[in-house]
Amino acid sequence: MGGLFATVAQKECVSDLFYGTDYHSHLGTKRGGLAVANGNGFQRVIHDITTSQFRSKFQSDVTGMTGRRGIGVISDYEDQPLIIGSHLGVYAIVTVGRIANAADLAQKAFGRRRTHFSEMSGGAINPTELVATLINQEASFVDGIRNAQEAIEGSCSMLLLTDEGIYAARDRYGRTPLVVGQKEGACAVTLETCALPNLGYETERYLGPGEIVLLTEAGVEQKSPPGPQMHVCAFLWVYYGYPASSYEGINAEVVRYRCGELLARDDNVTIDAVAGIPDSGTGHAIGYANAAGVPLTRPFVKYTPTWPRSFMPSDQKTRDLVASMKLIPIRDLIEGQRLLFCEDSIVRGTQLRDLIQRVFDHGAREVHMRPACPPLVHGCPYLNFSRSKSELDLAARRAIRELEGGRNGCPAEYADGQSDKHCAMVERIREKMGLTSLKYQKLDHLVEAIGLPKDKLCTYCWEGAASHCRPNASHQRKGHIEWPTHRTSGK
Repeated sequence: MGGLFATVAQKECVSDLFYGTDYHSHLGTKRGGLAVANGNGFQRVIHDITTSQFRSKFQSDVTGMTGRRGIGVISDYEDQPLIIGSHLGVYAIVTVGRIANAADLAQKAFGRRRTHFSEMSGGAINPTELVATLINQEASFVDGIRNAQEAIEGSCSMLLLTDEGIYAARDRYGRTPLVVGQKEGACAVTLETCALPNLGYETERYLGPGEIVLLTEAGVEQKSPPGPQMHVCAFLWVYYGYPASSYEGINAEVVRYRCGELLARDDNVTIDAVAGIPDSGTGHAIGYANAAGVPLTRPFVKYTPTWPRSFMPSDQKTRDLVASMKLIPIRDLIEGQRLLFCEDSIVRGTQLRDLIQRVFDHGAREVHMRPACPPLVHGCPYLNFSRSKSELDLAARRAIRELEGGRNGCPAEYADGQSDKHCAMVERIREKMGLTSLKYQKLDHLVEAIGLPKDKLCTYCWEGAASHCRPNASHQRKGHIEWPTHRTSGK
């Protein structure tokens, strides 16, 4: 997925830049980078963070950096920031997103006979360099950013560190957030609002889809207004957004409590305890337990000092090993219990299946699973938050293929939570997982938990193209959505 952070200060900005970027470490897997501008040009540092924390790799570098403007990034896989020399001047750039039509854009650039791209490992083109090429085709930074936004299929939010200030641009459909924060003598732009409070910033506003602003020592100036459509990724609130962060004014942890509450309201299973698959299932489990009046326990604890996140390794075997080693079971809380686990989602299901077996091996009587979102039946074409190379890696798609006699594809009935085919798919997944019961969150309940109109959310991974590209009004605001409090006691 990746994350980014920028700050402009009337005095020194490096400390805020370092810690603000570090608050995005949960999003990235491969690279981290910082760039600052001062009277002597640019200072830039890039490190591999595959097996080490961002902070440990950069803390010695920042002591030698100085400047009042800076940008930082946690990157999916490519080296960033890039320093670009162009007719617009020398600038640094970072991006977050996924360019689905990168090959076509590169061929069009080659057709002009005026560009080249540095080769990455495996022969790929650095997507950030491609974005810079699109920007450099125009006469100004604003026009260049607009050109990139319009040309890119997928998504791309970006920061440009220039002599004029820092340009911040949210992707055209607002799939990923960008948020402006301010404090006395400084302003910032961040993907995760959790980066702001401990650095003294207050959330000022959320950029709209495609909006471009310029940050300078004097403040924040809008350079291009928001576009007419927004499809912010609903999975932010389900899984990969940080619990302390808010998107469109709606806190992720609060949404997860609501998700769990709605799961409980729609359930009638008899259980002894509720637990979350750590860490992302914990918020959903708290909401379920509070609504159901059932004890919340931790039958598995996570060993975090040395084991990295399980999605980081590039091969499935290593990912499974990491997932297995970092979760330690507590037999006293498992043996003889009817346990219900809340999880953010079931993606491939391989790690989860092994975890379920371990629960039974430690003496559980029953194991029930309640994912906080509907079955994932489509790979995301817009963001890089999944490591799956094929949609058939998805547990739901494998079940559909079996039910369809080996044929590929995903008939629309499987996305309909009331259809016989959907029920058959869920039952097939339950059997493969070895669960006592499996019940997914309804999409309407997930939308209700988030609190935005459905036409402002991207729900492609659950519904496919039929749910997508609906026109809507631009959406930006400051503050918090009021949510009616619902509580149920018992069953």
